[in-house]
Amino acid sequence: MASEMARKLEFDYCAYGLRMPLPLVRPKTVLFSNYPAVWQARYQAQEYQAIDPTVRHAMRSPSPVVWSDDLFAPARELWEEARSFGLRAGLAHTCRDAGGMGGMLTLARAGETVTTAEWQAKACHILWLVQAVHLSMIRVIAPKLQPEIAVQLSCREVEVLRWTGEGKTSGEIANILNITERTVNFHISKAMAKLNAVNKTAAVLQAAMLGLLS
Repeated sequence: MASEMARKLEFDYCAYGLRMPLPLVRPKTVLFSNYPAVWQARYQAQEYQAIDPTVRHAMRSPSPVVWSDDLFAPARELWEEARSFGLRAGLAHTCRDAGGMGGMLTLARAGETVTTAEWQAKACHILWLVQAVHLSMIRVIAPKLQPEIAVQLSCREVEVLRWTGEGKTSGEIANILNITERTVNFHISKAMAKLNAVNKTAAVLQAAMLGLLS
């Protein structure tokens, strides 16, 4: 569906990268594309993702970005290699949801640079495509990469994790909620098990990153 829509928008290639919110140190990521197979292998082998200006932009801003010499100035080798594989013009658009998952859609082609007029004319279609692909990824791919996103915490588990996040001890939480300290620890343990967290601090952090404490 994505590649077909890309062709209708006059692009030869499309790619979508999905970044999980966890783990914090090296979040799980996955990339799907119809780029030339040799280029996909080269991109991974050289670990170009670490220096790709479009990826860095996606981490900082929700706004779209059009490929240009200026954009790729910090990664000239990557830019030259991409162009040699027919990826001469393109744009990238990000998407982030309440669960903390971020994605980036890239549309590329061998033809002319994307102009401001072209972007303005196609912006609505591209935005729709970004959201449609992101929703599909969340439904099909994300649960396999990060089972924790399907976790459902009880109201009481959310309460005790929120107070734990505020620095309250189990005893203090028990007084606040008018329950026993044993009950507080029971709910914390249940939440830790659901989130596969090693301790209550990690449970609070993971739950917050997954949007479960909102």
